Amino acid sequence: MPDMPSMPAAIDRAVDLLRAGGLVALPTETVYGLAADASNEVAVRRVFAVKGRPASHPVIVHVAGAAALDEWARDVPDAARRLTAAFWPGPLTLVLPRSERALDVVTGGQDTVALRAPDHPVALAVLRAFGGGLAAPSANRFGHVSPTTAEHVRADLGADVDLVLDGGPCAIGVESTIVDLASDPAAPVILRTGAIGADDVARVLGVPVRVAAAGTDAGGVRAPGMLDAHYAPRAGVELVSADEAGPRAAALAGAPERRVVLVAPPDVAAPALGPGQRIDAPVDPAAFAQRLYAMLREADARGAEVALVVPPPESGLGVAVRDRLRRAAGGRG
Repeated sequence: MPDMPSMPAAIDRAVDLLRAGGLVALPTETVYGLAADASNEVAVRRVFAVKGRPASHPVIVHVAGAAALDEWARDVPDAARRLTAAFWPGPLTLVLPRSERALDVVTGGQDTVALRAPDHPVALAVLRAFGGGLAAPSANRFGHVSPTTAEHVRADLGADVDLVLDGGPCAIGVESTIVDLASDPAAPVILRTGAIGADDVARVLGVPVRVAAAGTDAGGVRAPGMLDAHYAPRAGVELVSADEAGPRAAALAGAPERRVVLVAPPDVAAPALGPGQRIDAPVDPAAFAQRLYAMLREADARGAEVALVVPPPESGLGVAVRDRLRRAAGGRG
């Protein structure tokens, strides 16, 4: 965390910039977001331009808390109020029927809006001082690896962002869970997996919760991060098991020789790889998630043409990690 005596002044500057239509990179517990006043169409369009994001791809409106639900959504079901009571602030985004306040540029022209209250003191301080909603997709070029440190943002966006607030490394490291409550509040659907799982949502609501298949838009709803290919480094990504890692690394490192980097726990054997061709990954799924994007960036920094990744078990945050890796691999694996 940065030196906090300087942070109030930085937050004041961020609020001034946002009110003037500027762009501010904010830390959240998931990833860093590129924030603009969600009520300012010109500012939000600048976010799209900086990221290279398709205009049809909606963005999440970040708010300070559940009191904002009725400002941005015209119909708030009981399920939404129960989920916000349980998980906000936190890594949960709700898709709801939009109110008149939600601009087409924010919703991608849909009749729905995605809302979240981030669980980070810096982001919440900005939101409370700003007093409105902030459209804040990840602070990187569209489709690329999301940023989990201020340094990642600066490396990706440079002078295209007016201010970067440094809140330290993101605690979770993968994007929020997105739950569609607009199509049918009695049958919630997870459109994107994250730190809050289907079992967590089902426990609060007392109903089964379906997870939409990758690359689909359940009920016709488009949401951030649903593309089949996304979150991709420059290197090609391949998912392999611990047993497959060694033989696959040897095959790739053969003729024609290609620069391979293995991202795997230390006990995974790959004798064909030399110095600098391994990145040790945590065994714990939550720790793996927290470091995921940093490890993919490190593979790029090492000149990898192919990043072989041994993912964590598909439980807890491992579900979200595998989802992001499959998308980074372009839907393969």
